[in-house]
Amino acid sequence: MDNELPEEALDASFDLVARQDAAEQALGALRSDVEEVKSRIERIGRSPRPALDGAMPASAELKGFVDGYLRLGRTAELKSVTGAVAADGGYAVPREIDALIAAQLKNVSPIRAISQIVQTSTAGYRKLITNSTAASGWVSETGARPETVTSKFNEIVPPSGELYANPSASQAMLDDAAFNLEEWLANEIAVEFARAEGAAFVNGSGTNQPKGFLQQPTALTADATRPFGTLQFTATGNATGFDTAPELKLIDLVHSLRSGHRQGAVFVMNSKTLAAVRKFKAADGSFLWQPGIYEGSPARLLGYPVIEAEDMPDVAAGTFPIAFGNFKNGYIIAERRTTSILRDPYTNKPYVNFYATKRVGGQVLDSDAIKLLKIST
Repeated sequence: MDNELPEEALDASFDLVARQDAAEQALGALRSDVEEVKSRIERIGRSPRPALDGAMPASAELKGFVDGYLRLGRTAELKSVTGAVAADGGYAVPREIDALIAAQLKNVSPIRAISQIVQTSTAGYRKLITNSTAASGWVSETGARPETVTSKFNEIVPPSGELYANPSASQAMLDDAAFNLEEWLANEIAVEFARAEGAAFVNGSGTNQPKGFLQQPTALTADATRPFGTLQFTATGNATGFDTAPELKLIDLVHSLRSGHRQGAVFVMNSKTLAAVRKFKAADGSFLWQPGIYEGSPARLLGYPVIEAEDMPDVAAGTFPIAFGNFKNGYIIAERRTTSILRDPYTNKPYVNFYATKRVGGQVLDSDAIKLLKIST
């Protein structure tokens, strides 16, 4: 028949149809992949973004607090610290800012970094400490069990007070959307808190503030005979400084601490005292002080880390310039979890003050865990 196509044309037509079918299948698969990618992007957009370069994740609470209250002064839907008059007690900061303040405090407050910290929801904190161990003994399988001596307990109630900071920013800074207000505020509060804490944890009086460990009673007597709460000291043998063999006194200081506490013990002194200690040598001429073996690691004295606390006293008659101990076991810091902030745009116009407060307490927990070196004969 004249209308019939040649065999080669039929083959070409079949090949074209097959190619069209394959193309449609590939296009359908591509559309499916595109839809899957779009779905994943939408899910990522709905989930919280991870923090980059130390930035905090932006929650709705944080955004409302920073952009609403800190920048503009709006107080709607904020968590008040006091139940009576909201503005009197300030407003509780979001947990992201609180966490950033806590992290900065631990980095810049030397005693906080090595002490035991407990978080409370109320102003008071109490802890029972035993100052003796229960008696024990050996008996036969069927022998009588004599009554043992009951342990004696002491109640620890760390004195506390309101720790406050009052950084200020200009209104122009607050109006700048690129200004990272929450990070700046957390850093300012942490630096001011750390300065006040550093003094209180070492020398605090215990009246409306923590009681510093250097304000505890001291004695030369050993652990078994000292009253509870009294710190043992080792004398330098010189009324105004170190004697001719200061390394021997430091060794005595280290081994006045029980071996269980020496696991995790540190030296604490200020930089002026450390400058003198770094010159001490052993009998073979080697320095007692050794730098950290890698960047960021603490220097060591007789194998133990050295912590610089500028609120420790200088070397002088009757002072305690060096402490050695396990502060995780020996000193407790009790703090209320929430930091409150009161925005004050009126006192120092055109600046806005941010009055931040936090209740913090501290006290020696175990007086056997901290030893002192005294400049004395």
